[in-house]
Amino acid sequence: MTHLEGRARLGALRNQQIREVANTAMGSKDVLAFWFGEAHLPTPEPIRAAGAAALMRGETFYTPNLGLPDLRQDLAAYLSRWHRPIPADRVAVTSSGVSALMLSLQAIVEPGAQVVAVTPVWPNLCEIPRILGAEVISVPLQFGPKGWTLDLDRMIGAIRPGVAAVVINSPNNPTGWTLTRPEQEAILARCRTVGTWLIADDVYERLYFRAPCAPSFLDIADPSDRFISCNSFSKAWRMTGWRIGWAVIPRALAANYGKLIEYNTSCVPGFLQSAARIALTDCEADVSQQVDQVRANQRRFYERLATSSQVELGAPAPGGMYAFFRVNGLTDSLSFCKRLVAEARLGLAPGSAFGDDSPEFLRWCIAADGAKLEAGLDRFVAALSPGRKAPL
Repeated sequence: MTHLEGRARLGALRNQQIREVANTAMGSKDVLAFWFGEAHLPTPEPIRAAGAAALMRGETFYTPNLGLPDLRQDLAAYLSRWHRPIPADRVAVTSSGVSALMLSLQAIVEPGAQVVAVTPVWPNLCEIPRILGAEVISVPLQFGPKGWTLDLDRMIGAIRPGVAAVVINSPNNPTGWTLTRPEQEAILARCRTVGTWLIADDVYERLYFRAPCAPSFLDIADPSDRFISCNSFSKAWRMTGWRIGWAVIPRALAANYGKLIEYNTSCVPGFLQSAARIALTDCEADVSQQVDQVRANQRRFYERLATSSQVELGAPAPGGMYAFFRVNGLTDSLSFCKRLVAEARLGLAPGSAFGDDSPEFLRWCIAADGAKLEAGLDRFVAALSPGRKAPL
């Protein structure tokens, strides 16, 4: 790298391939886009109204590093409803869920450290440790007719003495794979034994089809555990553009976590926090409605593609907002997705965006309008049909 390109390590970071595909036609009205992980509907009206009202009240000043006390208390009450009791002094409000992940890893990872990650996974979870100078050890999920599964013995074996942190996203983006309670108990026990931090990306915990909330380490972790749960308002409440999240941290880490927030973003704007309070207290029905729609779309998606000889679906995932499936014969999903945009006016995310384990896979965000999903499936089936130059 030249002296104008910054740190040499930055050159080794992966390009964000989802953005790379989207940038080829983002904003084109004739493209049916399913590349980003967000719902098709805007944020629920009560949340938008609360944010607008707070803005007009003048809530535009600095706020405490760890968040407004009222929102921290509301988050504690919300989390305690689904998990073990969580006190407000263990909750930190952050400028997005990804900021919570960055802050958490900044708090515990030294340059040269090792971080274990379950893959395929949203690329930020692997690239953040690399930005900090850490080495990422991948534990790949296995794909088969039953869907995605974890080799627990391999996972436990990867958590060796000296590993700084384990990062797990469950329900998982892109696969929808979700940890079982026995798997969580085994991983937490291993982390306790070797002194490794455990960081859970819980952003999809409410987008779960078997219960109102997915199994969480928050249900079994003790306050004294080296454990952090990162979450966001983005997915469950359709607030992707608001950039507000939170973390549940050990009480002893709170002071230093506040310092990191100060030196990263200082604080989350007050009017955003006022809107977030309404999400927690008044919008449970919106969360349930979104879960029902994603589950219905998953059924529609599988019914449409289950008979295709060119697609391997595996069993439907128990959570998340995606279909992650293999296209037989595909070896370069990035080029495939770019050609889908150019030739079929259809926008999907390449499997290679989520690690080296899945270059033959595609991710389709199914948190979409039903009619749009059907139209997208029409285009996809046509793109793979015999007699057409398929973008393989």
